[in-house]
Amino acid sequence: MTKSLIAVLDVDGTLIDSNYHHALAWYRALRSVGEIWPVWQLHRLIGMGGDQLVTALGGEDLERRVGDRAREQQGREADALLDEMAPLPGARDLLLAIKERGHRMVLASSGKERHVDAFLDKLDARDIADDWTSSADVEASKPAPDLLHVALKKLGAPPDAASVMVGDSVWDVEAAKRAGMPAIVVRSGGFGDDELRDAGAIALYDTPRDLVKALDDTPLA
Repeated sequence: MTKSLIAVLDVDGTLIDSNYHHALAWYRALRSVGEIWPVWQLHRLIGMGGDQLVTALGGEDLERRVGDRAREQQGREADALLDEMAPLPGARDLLLAIKERGHRMVLASSGKERHVDAFLDKLDARDIADDWTSSADVEASKPAPDLLHVALKKLGAPPDAASVMVGDSVWDVEAAKRAGMPAIVVRSGGFGDDELRDAGAIALYDTPRDLVKALDDTPLA
């Protein structure tokens, strides 16, 4: 086994199958404030924090006009879809495998606290993870590295502590790169392999279960 590391795992989309639900929730939220955007464009931004998504989608003008209202409604729309969001294959097994190898682990989510609580329950992860985060912990979400810095701080570790990020989107990889962490990616984010590799992903797997099977070939061995 390699020396003990800190594994920082994204939750939404990486452990929980939720990306397309969130894309639909954003579509419905924006439509409720008079803005209709193609779902595929919204999907391309899932994994980026809601504090940045509206500006990334339509610029400062869209953010100024509807940002706060859209975010509030998106949360309600996501609430209505929570029951349909389920753990991805092997998600809990991945958490257990990482802990069995002696690594510390933080579930790093920029989601709303109530959603993170629901996901922790779905994963039965409260007794496995060393800690977890939510949007309440940071001012700037991914692709900013703040969430990953907070994840390390939760364990009393310095920003340069030996760590690895597991995510599902180019935004996760970008945040990891800015935080100085290598990033392992599962393909559930719907991004192309070339995009993920160009962003800096060191390895790609279809599902958390596939990552578990290959864990000995990663820094988390």
